[in-house]
Amino acid sequence: IRCWSNIPFITMPLSRAHGKSFAHRSELKHAKRIVVKLGSAVVTRGDECGLALGRLASIVEQVSMLQNQGREMMIVTSGAVAFGKQRLRHEILLSQSVRQALHSGQSQLKDMAIPVLEARACAAAGQSGLMALYEAMFTQYSICAAQILVTNLDFHDEQKRRNLNGTLHELLRMNIVPIINTNDAVVPPPEPNSDLQGVNVISVKDNDSLAARLAVEMKTDLLIVLSDVEGLFDSPPGSDDAKLIDIFYPGDQQSVTFGTKSRVGMGGMEAKVKAALWALQGGTSVVIANGTHPKISGHVITDIVEGKKVGTFFSEVKPAGPTVEQQAEMARAGGRTLAALQPEQRAEIIYRLADLLTDQREDILLANKKDLQEAENKGRLALPLLKRLSLSTSKLNSLAIGLRQIAASSQDSVGRVIRRTRIAKDLDLEQVTVPIGVLLVIFESRPDCLPQVSALAIASGNGLLLKGGKEAAHSNQILHHLTQEALSIHGVRDAVQLVNTREEVEDLCRLDKLIDLIIPRGSSQLVRNIQKAAKGIPVMGHSEGICHVYVDTDASVEKVTRIIRDSKCEYPAACNALETLLIHRDLLRTPLFDQIIDMLRVEQVKIHAGPKFASYLTFSPSEVKSLRTEYGDLECCIEVVDSVQEAVEHIHKYGSSHTDVIITENEKTAEFFLQHVDSACVFWNASTRFSDGYRFGLGAEVGISTSRIHARGPVGIEGLLTTKWLLRGDNHVVSDFSEHGSMKYLHESLPLPQRNAS
Repeated sequence: IRCWSNIPFITMPLSRAHGKSFAHRSELKHAKRIVVKLGSAVVTRGDECGLALGRLASIVEQVSMLQNQGREMMIVTSGAVAFGKQRLRHEILLSQSVRQALHSGQSQLKDMAIPVLEARACAAAGQSGLMALYEAMFTQYSICAAQILVTNLDFHDEQKRRNLNGTLHELLRMNIVPIINTNDAVVPPPEPNSDLQGVNVISVKDNDSLAARLAVEMKTDLLIVLSDVEGLFDSPPGSDDAKLIDIFYPGDQQSVTFGTKSRVGMGGMEAKVKAALWALQGGTSVVIANGTHPKISGHVITDIVEGKKVGTFFSEVKPAGPTVEQQAEMARAGGRTLAALQPEQRAEIIYRLADLLTDQREDILLANKKDLQEAENKGRLALPLLKRLSLSTSKLNSLAIGLRQIAASSQDSVGRVIRRTRIAKDLDLEQVTVPIGVLLVIFESRPDCLPQVSALAIASGNGLLLKGGKEAAHSNQILHHLTQEALSIHGVRDAVQLVNTREEVEDLCRLDKLIDLIIPRGSSQLVRNIQKAAKGIPVMGHSEGICHVYVDTDASVEKVTRIIRDSKCEYPAACNALETLLIHRDLLRTPLFDQIIDMLRVEQVKIHAGPKFASYLTFSPSEVKSLRTEYGDLECCIEVVDSVQEAVEHIHKYGSSHTDVIITENEKTAEFFLQHVDSACVFWNASTRFSDGYRFGLGAEVGISTSRIHARGPVGIEGLLTTKWLLRGDNHVVSDFSEHGSMKYLHESLPLPQRNAS
């Protein structure tokens, strides 16, 4: 890692044989030579008179960061005409004001008219100022910039073309950023001959075609075209059905309807697409993206180079399967069909999946063995993660039992009437349960999660997108195949989709128009990352599982060590494992306290002392760095409290609202704890490990939620449902209920229909 100016950066090997464009976004991080084309709408202000200085400063910062990583950056910029127009307008106004002040007095100044300014004159006046601005900005990052003005003739004359090529290579060799623009002060009208026909000919008509020509001439790895739209849409942006195209392939032009060009500039989106396809054919990858949006313009260039899903990526390689957007739409359609099935049919699918888990046991374990061998060979997974990755006959049998529980309990989940009200005569209102829509479940190293979550989604009539970790690829593939086989018995195979593309989790979290709820299953770091990345999509889950056990003065000696041992040692990596042990001060230096410490030592649990506990000891264990620590291993913190009230206050201050326990024989103290601790799960004389959907009788869970709305604790079928209102009337209108109307509101509660006895 080196530092240049105030920007830290990493020098990386960035070399590849030019001649073939990148096939996937994830490969863009290997781009060595990059051209950034700044459209007129990006560089200029909204009034088209002057430059968008904040936006330009942000672009320069991103280009500087990439240059300092060892990449070779070039900029094709517009803006000379707009900058010149601003300068000339100022000069004309100043000149007119002086003349009119001499002849007519100040009262006539407001009537001055600005003449129409000729573009070439504006360009001549603006080019030097534009370049001076770029130089000043790049100087802040210790980077030198150089200006190159070109015309179409410079590419058609072989000698000029070689000179241009040599100049650019020499500038790049000296770590200088070339800033290229068409010489608009002298540029002739575009030649109508060769309009982007063939690899060897392209007419430089605007900065789009200039950038494409330059990218191919210089054997550039990546061309980034920044405009004032998010990318390429299948119809004009702003129209009702317009959808952003994530990846555009040669030959897809027929499926696109182009709109008008941008508010400024020479070319519209059609010109950009033609230039992009020409560059792609010449071996340069292309991304068209929005460089004006205030929320993304500050990192749009670096996001593209990092392979994030920004704008439209042009690729010559079509994926074998559907895109993730298509998978989400398939899940939506399949989920709606699934919700329309009879409850017995949905249950039948889940029973079939349970049978397949045991019938196809050998194939599942064989696939899982491949995952385990690959993980061990790579040596990337810690022992707790390897345990999560591992499947066994007993695990599959337990899974099958859990799925049958879900099937049995799902008979009246969707479409259940939970409220009936008679609004008025012959006007009845019902509130009924319905699926949420499309769920995205992201899970790590836990292939057993796939059939559990699939069964819950099927039972609740939701479409499902699954994104598993690469370490469980073989296991996930066969389990998903079996899930779709079970779904096929009622023609809803597409309702559950496994995402196998190279989509990053952060990109999936941006699909707010396709996904209704994200459920992460994995480490607290994974959950935090997803909560941070989710854009407009609710996330159900918990970022931490800081679970407490409070040992009261009236605790039973027999119960204390059993409950603490089970809570901490049965599965220390689980989110519902004990992390902080709170002990009443009066129990210090008692036989019970000694038994607790001896048991933890026998189980090889490393003890960290809280501040108050450490103050009571002459020689204490290592003092805890933070009381908000989730260890996920055979470690825990011990802290001392003076009362049950203080225990509750400690939990509220340092806990994560997951699961908290009191051990006591005093019922009054226990009830105080149960009523006052504000966590998703609060237990009395029971292990924290009971906080689990299977143990709660839910069959399975999609996760444990610590949020304050919708669902808390282990989330089963009920947590995957929302409601809708059904109103049945007979020619009712609101005006009939006005002061002088003929009808009156009744608002009578009606009895609910009998639930299915099963």
